[in-house]
Amino acid sequence: MAGGEEPGTTGPATPDEAARDQDLTARARIRDAALDQFATHGVRGTTIRGVAAAAGVSPGLVQHHFGSKEKLREACDEYAMEALRTTKQESLKGGMGDPGFIALAMQTGLPIQRYLARALVDGSPGAAQLFDEAVAVTKAMFEDPGLGLSKPRTSDLHAYSAAMVAMTFGSIVLHEHLSRALGANTLTMEGYPRLGMAMMDVYTDNVVDDDLVQKGKAALAEMRDRHSTGNGASGDGDA
Repeated sequence: MAGGEEPGTTGPATPDEAARDQDLTARARIRDAALDQFATHGVRGTTIRGVAAAAGVSPGLVQHHFGSKEKLREACDEYAMEALRTTKQESLKGGMGDPGFIALAMQTGLPIQRYLARALVDGSPGAAQLFDEAVAVTKAMFEDPGLGLSKPRTSDLHAYSAAMVAMTFGSIVLHEHLSRALGANTLTMEGYPRLGMAMMDVYTDNVVDDDLVQKGKAALAEMRDRHSTGNGASGDGDA
């Protein structure tokens, strides 16, 4: 637009507004570079200087925005979780049926999945927090009637959510093996669709006979009860 105006504004940006926008752009560029650096080198191998070089800024600017490598990693964790939460919610509200949305979601999400694949195997407190937050988000989504999800047939929604997160994150952590099995990198736009469709089939197919499921649950419940009463076994949380 003429005069540097943006849609929805009443005039050209002031110098303060322009500086703020430039500051936000630099912060996002640094964060995106950090996602890639952490994914490639892990937390230990990533440096402020390396992130700065990848982002095309000075190390001082990285420290200005994030303070330290640990704070930068925390910002990446927060961004990854918020992006995953938003993408899931939008997909359930109709985006899943829009090829344009799927392409945009994959373009945004695949770098995050590469970051998560490395973070989840680094064994850091941040990885543990990421997993726990993902379980909480998944459980909250099942409890939100506005998202249109079917209510799971389970008496233990927390365990159900944890198992689902483990299966989803497992496909990210094991992406090298999946990529070899499927003949394409599953963390790319070319390789992910085949895996995504297979996972949808897994989530929607009833591959185990219902009678067998009920017998299996009964056996597991009996095992759980024996452990919880201390009948020859340790209780939850014991070594």
